[in-house]
Amino acid sequence: MKQDAELWDLVIVGGGMTGALLALALRSLTSAKIALIEAQAVSADHPGFDARSIALAQGSVEQLKRWQLWPLLAPLTSPINTIHVSDRGNFGMTTLEAKAPGIAAFGQVLGLEDAGRQLQQALVQADIDFVCPDTVAQLSTHADYQQLTLSSGRQLRSRLLVAADGAQSFVRQCLGLEQQLTDFNQSAIIANISLDRPHQGQAFERFTAQGPLALLPMAKGNGKCMSLVWAMSPAQQAEYLNLADTKFLAVLQAAFGYRAGAFTRVSQRHGYPLIMSVMPRPIYHRCVFVGNAAQTLHPIAGQGFNLGLRDIAGLVSVLTPVLNAGGDAGSAALTHDYLAARTQDRQATLLAIETLVRGFSNQDWPLVLGRNIGLRLLSWCPPLKRPVVASALGWPQPTAAH
Repeated sequence: MKQDAELWDLVIVGGGMTGALLALALRSLTSAKIALIEAQAVSADHPGFDARSIALAQGSVEQLKRWQLWPLLAPLTSPINTIHVSDRGNFGMTTLEAKAPGIAAFGQVLGLEDAGRQLQQALVQADIDFVCPDTVAQLSTHADYQQLTLSSGRQLRSRLLVAADGAQSFVRQCLGLEQQLTDFNQSAIIANISLDRPHQGQAFERFTAQGPLALLPMAKGNGKCMSLVWAMSPAQQAEYLNLADTKFLAVLQAAFGYRAGAFTRVSQRHGYPLIMSVMPRPIYHRCVFVGNAAQTLHPIAGQGFNLGLRDIAGLVSVLTPVLNAGGDAGSAALTHDYLAARTQDRQATLLAIETLVRGFSNQDWPLVLGRNIGLRLLSWCPPLKRPVVASALGWPQPTAAH
């Protein structure tokens, strides 16, 4: 070890949504010495701030408000006022409306590319050592710290290392930790769709012959733009990605219908494989994994980032009192407190998502009949919607601090 290697309370690897929000949240609550390492500045090629959009559940919005970070993102968002769920070619459908007292919306849709610019600007202005662009070249574990050697040659020692570096986490690979993969044999097409009329805050989940199709309302385009996520087989994805824009819009319109109006234009389409990855134990000696580094989900219910934000909240909750008391941020007691705080919510969410994928991506008639009856019951018996609405609002488990 070089004697001049710097010592930090916390080093975060990965400056995407998860890593950036964690750093900014901790800066608002503590005076800890924090470094954030990010491989590249925001651009169209940034894997964390690309053309995708994310649905922030209302519980996630409330948490961002508590950290005083919501003003950074609020101007970039569009509210979800209603959620329409349907099964193409079948009788099952229901509509959920955010009309209960105290519920302004189910959540907000945020474009990642715009969010990336806002967050990186905030990181530059905050009292955080924002190391960008740079990457981790080597990692070594010691009794009292993790040591990182960056590609630039710079060395850092950290009491606690937080891996927020995505599904292909370099930190996890360096440490040789287990990752469980579930291949749903599906891929997704991601794009922005222009409409001939305003979306009025409507979100749609439609189960098609190809696979689940989601449209989320976006702020851009004067309220006439929606974010598309369409899951399908890898072969179907390859075919649809190669279609001309007009042909793709025609195929999409035929699968979705006209409930949102006519589709007039599609942005550049991107393809992603849909593989659920889970670290059974997202902690290690002086190391914690959060967000996609700990687990990646199928986008069927839009819960991936919301689960990652709850990871951040759980970590902030256990870290804040320790850091403010001048304690050891990477102690075994702290990392195990974090693991205990996150286990129940994490396991329940992973099980729910896998059940949804297998139930709603399956064309076997017993499952088709069952899900259609379930959707119709929600329409016929409004009290049954209450737990579904509560789930859509997010944040099923409060953090220790809130």
